[in-house]
Amino acid sequence: MATDLNQPMLDRAAAVGTGRPVTWRQADAQQLPFEDGQFDAVVCQFGAMFFPDRPKAFAEARRVLAPGGVLVFNVWDRVEENEFAALVTNALAEMFPADPPRFLARTPHGYFDRAQIARDLLHAGFAKSPKIDTQAARSRAASARHPAIGFCQGTPLRTEIETRRADALLEATGICEAKISQRFGSGPVDARIQAHIVSIDL
Repeated sequence: MATDLNQPMLDRAAAVGTGRPVTWRQADAQQLPFEDGQFDAVVCQFGAMFFPDRPKAFAEARRVLAPGGVLVFNVWDRVEENEFAALVTNALAEMFPADPPRFLARTPHGYFDRAQIARDLLHAGFAKSPKIDTQAARSRAASARHPAIGFCQGTPLRTEIETRRADALLEATGICEAKISQRFGSGPVDARIQAHIVSIDL
């Protein structure tokens, strides 16, 4: 059973297909359309950062878990530990010093505090302490332009840029590309990324 809040994401996943049977279903993590105790495991891939009410979503995961079940999810570590995202954030802060676009630091990289994660799980009704494993890896792209476009044009950071100046998107992308290239070179780029992998069982 695979879920997403947005139906177009599910449509895309279904079109790509999988190597085993999967049921695709639109669902809100804060109000799961499943019976109590229905699953042995609930897994969330880089989604918890976006939940408006994390304890509520975790409580829903706990509700649908069978006795002995496990919740596993991952979240990005702070933006400073993720080099492409940090470079983009800092470059845009220089471009818009009076009102820096902070989407990356605030949202995808904003749920990194291990103590807060543990508190949210406790408030969700989990009685045990979570296991939190911090993993560093590498993010690679063919050129500096790829992460610049990905962050500036392929995330809600785009809206924050265009809200500050309607014609700023291409300029902002170019500035971020230049910053990444300055740090990692003009050819293929290779940067540090880091995330927390959290698991907790009933």
